Amino acid sequence: MPFTEKLFLLAIAAQVLLTIGLLFWLGRERVPRVMSGEIKAADIAVERTAYPLKARLLSNSFDNQFQLPVLFFVGALVALHLGTIGWLETLLAWAFVVLRLFHAAIHVTTNRLHQRFALYCSGLAVLVIFWLWLTLRIFLAPSI
Repeated sequence: MPFTEKLFLLAIAAQVLLTIGLLFWLGRERVPRVMSGEIKAADIAVERTAYPLKARLLSNSFDNQFQLPVLFFVGALVALHLGTIGWLETLLAWAFVVLRLFHAAIHVTTNRLHQRFALYCSGLAVLVIFWLWLTLRIFLAPSI
């Protein structure tokens, strides 16, 4: 397996680990409160407002990992299917994941909306470039 493909797969794994890490952190914030009776199950059955702010921020950040990252994963699978993952695909994949990491970090700490939005838009821009490059590769690839 070429080195660039290994790095590309590591970027995918990093995005998955970010999502799983947020889920475990979210569980550590939520479960003890419900188990201790601090928060009643009926109060969280429909909405999250009964949880403290930190748990809601983690929940929102976790939910956010199923928005743009879904398009990233689909693009990554397309890129892998096309074969020959190059440096451009690898750099774009890592740029996207690093931006998602920073976005999540701001989301669950300071939650500064302008910074978070700038990172979200930057990640979106990288994702658009990634998809444009993949689309170009598909249409310029020689037919069999």
